[in-house]
Amino acid sequence: MARYTGPSCRLCRREGQKLFLKGERCYSGKCALEKRNYAPGQHGQGRKKISNYGLQLREKQKAKRFYGLQETQFKNYLVKAASKRGITGETLLVMLETRLDNTVFRMGFASSRKEARQLVCHGHFTVNGKKVDIPSYGVKPGDIIKVKEKSVSSPKFKEIKEMTISTPAWLSIDTDKLEGKIISLPDRSMIDTPVEEQLIVELYSK
Repeated sequence: MARYTGPSCRLCRREGQKLFLKGERCYSGKCALEKRNYAPGQHGQGRKKISNYGLQLREKQKAKRFYGLQETQFKNYLVKAASKRGITGETLLVMLETRLDNTVFRMGFASSRKEARQLVCHGHFTVNGKKVDIPSYGVKPGDIIKVKEKSVSSPKFKEIKEMTISTPAWLSIDTDKLEGKIISLPDRSMIDTPVEEQLIVELYSK
């Protein structure tokens, strides 16, 4: 499946805010957005008036980049969200939040969603005792996500045992066992992704 392979920091500069795509680097002085707080490219420092369409497009691009999705993947999620009961925008965010790679990131088992996706693809996690290596796998309330026994001894996961991890209210985690549980589906108040989902719905409804 196609994926973005360019410089991650360029995406943050394009959106004008940190997307936290590079883990610890995003919290340090090395963050590209702190050094060059303007859009990339020859005309990045120019001032432009953004139309309503432009605002909607930027919100969509921002959401895609936060969760590391390509256009077709993102659109498929929106179509599924629109077919469900409830507010389409909020349903979309819930579906994105409950992807396995994002859940692994939210549990603190990875420093970024990109790293979480890689760890899932390499088969380091089980869901309810079965190995799952599909980043887009949708988790449900009651599911238990655990680091695979063979991976527990790796330096990456040994560090996690010594960390204090802050997780969202819809998740619980046991760092000693390197496992987490889905308590419930998140509601909008539990999702801190800074996007205006209604603008995304409006863009696709045209």
